[in-house]
Amino acid sequence: MRTRKELKEAYKQVKFPMGVFQIRNIKNNKVLIDHSIDMDSKWNRHKMELKFGNHRNRSFQKDWNEYGEESFVFNVLSELKSRDEENINYNKELETLQDIVIEELNIDSIYK
Repeated sequence: MRTRKELKEAYKQVKFPMGVFQIRNIKNNKVLIDHSIDMDSKWNRHKMELKFGNHRNRSFQKDWNEYGEESFVFNVLSELKSRDEENINYNKELETLQDIVIEELNIDSIYK
């Protein structure tokens, strides 16, 4: 049996997928584009906020209420690999990557 300290250390070594993702409404083709250093957790946070009816994006919440969860799909648009360097601001890099992805996709219908 591993100690609490060993479990904490093992958790610190886990690398979560980080990058830019979209949540697409397949009924009207509108998308919410976001980024995170832990995309799985961020996707779960969006779903929980939507299910409880308190998502910060009112337009996105309205469509979720109208069309239902089954009308939305999660897709990773670009992943960022972690590097073995110190003092990397991954959030800043992800913000830049998100701007690049939005520009490249030239999407008209973004939830703002």
